[in-house]
Amino acid sequence: MVQKKNSADLDEIKRMIPHRFPFLLIDKVENIVQGKSATGIKNVTSNEPHFTGHFPSKPIMPGVLIIESMAQTAAILVSKTMNLIDHGFLVYFMSIDNAD
Repeated sequence: MVQKKNSADLDEIKRMIPHRFPFLLIDKVENIVQGKSATGIKNVTSNEPHFTGHFPSKPIMPGVLIIESMAQTAAILVSKTMNLIDHGFLVYFMSIDNAD
């Protein structure tokens, strides 16, 4: 039995979801437990454009971008669970409950 890799690097992520710069908000996905959970990693830098306006003196990642990052991570989890890599399918974000 072949054990599936429980992570996805940037190249593999791009094979599963259509997002690209500047809206690809995850750089890596780790700790993938198929059908259950995954951890998305975003390498945040201070020169990202949203920080100039949110908020200049106290830069904070906008909540909508955090939610989008979580949705992209969930799409990777679905793609890995259903073995959709390189199949060209889209996983759509439909709703969110208890986001934390």
